[in-house]
Amino acid sequence: MQRSNLIAATAVIGILVFWEITCRVLQIPDFILPAPAQILTVSISKMDILLPHAGVTLLEIQIGILLSLSVAVPLAMLMFRRPAVEKALAPFLIASQAVPVFAIAPLLVVWLGYGLTSKVLMAAIIIFFPITVNLLEGFKSCRREYRILFQLMGAGFFKTMRLLYWPWALPHFFAGLKVGVSVATIGAVIGEWVGAQKGLGYLMIQSNARLRVDMVFAAILWLSLMGVGLWILVGFMERKFIHWQ
Repeated sequence: MQRSNLIAATAVIGILVFWEITCRVLQIPDFILPAPAQILTVSISKMDILLPHAGVTLLEIQIGILLSLSVAVPLAMLMFRRPAVEKALAPFLIASQAVPVFAIAPLLVVWLGYGLTSKVLMAAIIIFFPITVNLLEGFKSCRREYRILFQLMGAGFFKTMRLLYWPWALPHFFAGLKVGVSVATIGAVIGEWVGAQKGLGYLMIQSNARLRVDMVFAAILWLSLMGVGLWILVGFMERKFIHWQ
């Protein structure tokens, strides 16, 4: 194990041990702050409840990622080719992140209902910005002499995009995708908080109303594992596609 990973693991274990000891010594009630052991027990023993809700939330995130990619990638290519489009759309891109997601979620529920669509769109909105911006910056960072070389060889825009710009921008793309998938859970859960009938966010609201704080923490643990799992998956894809690194 690398030294950095060892330090991180030690820090996490230290925090959990301190948390566990504090709860036991101070005898903090479970409905205020459950101990890590209690949270882990509930996460496993209540798997029959958590798993269906986690499946719904994961589906919302996955569709949100695909929807975001289907818009972000062509838009980044268009803005790179036409700087005027970038100037026209830049205020809207910034506004999509400047407006609090809590302000958007109720509107999406009103417009699209309590079903899957509003949560998917909520997740896609949050994922969209880092992918678009990072990919666009990746295209722009391509060295000028390589661009001139492709022009002298008579390569058109789309051929240059396929053979030069995309390989060059892949590290930026995956950096944006990592950020996007790590925060995708935020959009889906906020949408479920505002209005849903299933999902981990819905389960958290219901459990909190019943003072089942251990179940709330269990849902948070499952969400964290989903986010880490998506991060690892993107990292695996990055190593496969950017093998020259």
